[in-house]
Amino acid sequence: MENSSSWKVSGLALASAGLVTGAVLLKKLGTRTSLAIAGRTVVITGGSRGLGLALAEEFGRAGANVVLAARSESELQTAKQMLLTRGAVPSENRIELVACDLRENTDCLRLIRVATERFGRVDVLINNAGVIYVGPIEKQPLEAYRDAMESDFFASLQMTYAVLPQMLDRGEGSIVNITSIGGKMPVPHLAPYNAAKFAATGFSETLHAELRGKGIRVTTVCPGLLRTGSYPNAIVVGDLEKEYRWFSLSSSLPGVAHESKAAAAKILAATREGRTEITIGRDAYLAARVHGLLPETVQAVASLADRFVLPRTTGTTIPTPARRIRSLRSSLWQSLSRQLTQSQNQPST
Repeated sequence: MENSSSWKVSGLALASAGLVTGAVLLKKLGTRTSLAIAGRTVVITGGSRGLGLALAEEFGRAGANVVLAARSESELQTAKQMLLTRGAVPSENRIELVACDLRENTDCLRLIRVATERFGRVDVLINNAGVIYVGPIEKQPLEAYRDAMESDFFASLQMTYAVLPQMLDRGEGSIVNITSIGGKMPVPHLAPYNAAKFAATGFSETLHAELRGKGIRVTTVCPGLLRTGSYPNAIVVGDLEKEYRWFSLSSSLPGVAHESKAAAAKILAATREGRTEITIGRDAYLAARVHGLLPETVQAVASLADRFVLPRTTGTTIPTPARRIRSLRSSLWQSLSRQLTQSQNQPST
């Protein structure tokens, strides 16, 4: 009995010591110094429209040099004029445009090289570029998954490897990965996007674990629905009109989707503070935590949404750009959509 009691006391003492030591280490590791953004160079992929454009505006107003990357040169030029007109960047000397396809590793290396030659170094990389496929899983072709992985995962991976050597040499830098709540939990009719964002989230969290002690800040951003006006860029399968309808409505209605400007401001604050992970929107915050605690319940709810809310599994397996699909004819929605897409430098519906 005495030996048993002795072991219990010793075990309790060791556990207590472990908790205290762990708390001290966490406090030490959790100590953050605020990053001054003024004068820093920030590379933003997918920077010509939507959230990328909103991020360029926020970081530009904070005094950063901004380097915008996107596939379309014309969209980049329009974004540049919008930023100058809005006063987000004071002059052309503080902005650089690079038209590139980040699915190609050579373009990722070129983007970092151009940014470094123009401004001397890259302080912050924001991996924001991506694509989204909408439609039931039975109608999604394998090519949709490959394209989503190339755009939403491998582009971020390649960009990270392109910028990492100079950050490691300096022993400092920030990498911000825009993933999604779709990288934390299932969202029916977005399977290729879900798969790619789960991969991006896993990579981002592992990147943080390995680079934190080397001076590199890695922030994983998991937004819920955002009002970026990006729905005309979606690629749709299945019942095209019905799939596009639910997706465009949920991505555009105030109160359902979150404002891109507020999201960008939160991401700027998280970058300054060196936050490990943030969600955008209380819905995303709660959803991620409920899924962590009750994954079977969340999957059951997702299954009910698939059966009773989302369109039935009919239609085509041919991926179709959303801008070619007839949108809602409601004049009110058309007006709302036009204002949203124009303000975000997105194509019209």
